[in-house]
Amino acid sequence: MLITTILVSLIMLIVWKKSVWVVALFLAVVLIELLYLSSQMTKFTKGGFVPILLAFFLTLFMGIWHYVQKERYMFELKNKVSTEYMNKLVNNPNINRIPGIGLLYSELVQGIPPIFSHFIANISSIHSVVVFISIKAIPIAYVALDERFLFQQVKPREQRIFRCIVRHGYRDVLGDHVEFECQLVQHLKEFISLENFILEAEGTSTEGKTLTLGNENDMTTTTNATDEDIIVQSRVSSDSIQGFEVTKEFEFIEKQMENGVVYMLGEAEVVADPKSSIFNKVVVNHGYDFLRKNFREGDKPMAIPRKKLLKVGMTYEI
Repeated sequence: MLITTILVSLIMLIVWKKSVWVVALFLAVVLIELLYLSSQMTKFTKGGFVPILLAFFLTLFMGIWHYVQKERYMFELKNKVSTEYMNKLVNNPNINRIPGIGLLYSELVQGIPPIFSHFIANISSIHSVVVFISIKAIPIAYVALDERFLFQQVKPREQRIFRCIVRHGYRDVLGDHVEFECQLVQHLKEFISLENFILEAEGTSTEGKTLTLGNENDMTTTTNATDEDIIVQSRVSSDSIQGFEVTKEFEFIEKQMENGVVYMLGEAEVVADPKSSIFNKVVVNHGYDFLRKNFREGDKPMAIPRKKLLKVGMTYEI
C-alpha cells in the first residue's frame, strides 16, 4: 500500500499535472500506511514478515528488470550502425532490394539499431522501403494524429530508409495494423513532400544568390529585368523537377505498399560479458534469464499480424 501511494502521487504530479499542494495532501495517507507498517513490525516473527518479504522480492524483480533493460538500451546506443556502414551498403552489389515495405521495431530513438547490420549480414536483402519504428508513450492522455508520427531521413537518401517515432498517450489506441499502415504511409508521403520543399527552397535561394553575384561581377551590361527573368525561369524549372521527383516517390511508395508490409521484431538474447563482474553475471545470466522465461513482456500498443511478422535474433553481451 505504501508503494502504491507513492507511485500514485508521482502520477498525479508528472502525468496529471496536479498542484504540489494537492499531492502533499494526498501524501498524508502515507502516515496512515506507516501505522499499518509499524503494526506489522511489532508482529514480525508471528507472520508479519510475509508482506515485507513479498515487497522485498517484488522490488528485487523490478530492480533486476530495470537494470538489464537499461544496459540493453545502452548496448544498442553504443553499437548503433554508423554512417560509414550505410555508405558501404549503397555501393554493395551483393545486397538485394526486395519489393515491399519493411517495418523494423526498436527501442532505440537515435540512430539505427545493431540488429539491422546483423540482419543484413545473414540475409543480404532488405526491402525497397525500410522504416525503423520506435513506439514511445508520453505522459499525456491523447496525442493528435498530426503529431503522432515523427520522421527522419537516413542518409543516403537513395536508399529510402527512414526513422519514425510513433508517439501515443496513455489513453490512445493505435488501432489495427491496416489502419496503422495507412496512417504511416500517409504521413511518410507528407514528410517526403515537406523535405523536398525545404530542399527546393534552399536550392532556389542558393541558386538565386549565385546568379545575382555573377551578374554583379560581370563586365557586360545587363538590366534588372533580365536578371529577374533568369531567376524566375530557374525557379520554374526547379519547381518542375522537384514536383516530378515527389510524384515519383509517392508512386513508388504506394506500389511498395501494394507489394506488402512486413513487420520485423528484434529478439535480443541478453547475456553477461565474460569480463564483467560476478554480480553482473548473476543478475543477467540467472536473475534476468529467470524473469524472461517466466514472465511476459507487455504487448505493443498495436496488433501485429502474425502472418506478416519476421523475428530477428541477436545476442547482446552487457
